[in-house]
Amino acid sequence: MVSQYEIKISGRVQGVGFRYAAQKQARFLRLKGWVENLPDGSVRAVINGDTESCTSFINWCREGSAYSWVEGVELREMKPGALGPFTINY
Repeated sequence: MVSQYEIKISGRVQGVGFRYAAQKQARFLRLKGWVENLPDGSVRAVINGDTESCTSFINWCREGSAYSWVEGVELREMKPGALGPFTINY
């Protein structure tokens, strides 16, 4: 089954390689979507893929990358739509 989520990750997640690590993890899990920094210091990602891979990515977001410190993860389930290969938005 295909799932799609919007994820907002807060904490020390900008300037520490979080987006690059998220892209690597998403591509490993064969997810589609994107990740970007937000003006409030958090990171937002939209992912699309099989439910198991989405769950794995969400769990990874809760742990974060090597130099990040995740304080919170907010999820919003979305209606699955067409997304391209996982990218970093600037």
